[in-house]
Amino acid sequence: MMAQHRTGTRGEWLSARLELLEAEKELTRQGDELARRRQALPWVRIDKEYVFDTEQGPRSLPELFAGRSQLLVYHFMFGVDYTAGCPSCSMIADGFNGFWVHLANHDVMLCAVSRAPLPKLLAYRQRMGWSFPWVSSYESDFNSDFNVWFTEDQQRAGNIDYNYRREAAFAWRRGEEGGGDSAEVRIASMCGTDRATFQRDRPGMSAFVLEDGVVYHTYSAYARGLDALWGSYHWLDRAPKGRNETGVWWRRHDEYERAAG
Repeated sequence: MMAQHRTGTRGEWLSARLELLEAEKELTRQGDELARRRQALPWVRIDKEYVFDTEQGPRSLPELFAGRSQLLVYHFMFGVDYTAGCPSCSMIADGFNGFWVHLANHDVMLCAVSRAPLPKLLAYRQRMGWSFPWVSSYESDFNSDFNVWFTEDQQRAGNIDYNYRREAAFAWRRGEEGGGDSAEVRIASMCGTDRATFQRDRPGMSAFVLEDGVVYHTYSAYARGLDALWGSYHWLDRAPKGRNETGVWWRRHDEYERAAG
């Protein structure tokens, strides 16, 4: 069977590859410049006190630094009403286990934060075989203040600012709230909830620095601003057929065999 893609000689491939290499190098240089601009953003002092439920007991935001001067928070979608963590966040978090220890030994603490009660988070973490720090913000305004959790009233009134822009009011449909066959409906059902409830929690990451006992917020990213953290997609972008997606193809890593069977 003939290949469906354009074919050529090794010499033709090398010529095209060298041309692509220049574009890749330019993208790398642009990435370096974006990183410089992220680090040049003004720091915003945080005077509000947040208390998190951790394995070591209640901890403040400065205490989450665990002796480091920098803290990276992944806003993991695991709402109070979820029965399991978001599968997309779970796919991203699968990569945390390998490098959070390296970051911790480079003056950077990585921590996941979710609204679900701590016992629910720790049970799910054990199921997934993870070890990175994960804390609950259940009784604080942390998720709301950093624009990753919204109330039903905000949802109905179109009063949600996510990813630095205002969203339209959520459209409830007949039957199951949020109904339809969208990817979000499917992912919501994988979390044991409906689309409207699922959408009140959002993914994101935020960076903080601790200097002279004061915590400053330095950076946050949301939605596709998290693509760089989704390691699997960087591999797929280098695979012959790319992302090659037709809907929600991913599962939690312990669900593939079950889905195939």
